Amino acid sequence: MRHGDQCHRWDVGLEEALRIQEAGRHRVVAEDRLGSVRLVAGADARFDREAGETWAVVAVLGLPELEVRETAVACAPTRFPYVPGLFSFREAPAVLEALGKLAKPPDLLICDGHGIAHPRRFGLASHVGVLADVPAVGVAKSRLAGTHGPVGTGRGEWASLVDGDEQVGAALRTRTGAKPVYVSVGHRVSLETAIRVVLGCTRKFRLPEPLRLAHRLAASAQA
Repeated sequence: MRHGDQCHRWDVGLEEALRIQEAGRHRVVAEDRLGSVRLVAGADARFDREAGETWAVVAVLGLPELEVRETAVACAPTRFPYVPGLFSFREAPAVLEALGKLAKPPDLLICDGHGIAHPRRFGLASHVGVLADVPAVGVAKSRLAGTHGPVGTGRGEWASLVDGDEQVGAALRTRTGAKPVYVSVGHRVSLETAIRVVLGCTRKFRLPEPLRLAHRLAASAQA
């Protein structure tokens, strides 16, 4: 999976990071530009503060059985400080490297973070999706931008996440009675398709299975 020719430096200052996000938002495609979704990947990262490293895992599962097809692990230097709204500058380099190690690119990538449900409409899922040119969806456990009304208690119920006059995502109940997750377009996928795929990847837990596996593997990732 090639992304280097579209990549930028990661060790940038705050103003340059904001400029990159503002420019990147215009490259996001918020409609379906993907084929059939058979391979869904989840991406998650963890930070080793002492070593100054970021570890990322991409776990690929097949639909509809959700069997594990492939996993990839990568480690990259942590080049950016902890700044809310700019997490992709810490996580994306390692996630992109892990994606590049896959034998076959996924049909869709689910990132542990936001896509366009972001103050500048360019969260981790959009950042990685644009640079890797892969259909991507953001799934987060908490809101970063926007508000929503009540969400029904049943699985599959959802409410629009709205920021200003723009729909930026959905608060989706993936499990009856559980707290909703926040789903948003990352790149090359519509919100309707994002919701459908996330639900299709979710079983008895709140998070979709590709993301759960990536999180579990990232927690223990090492060389």
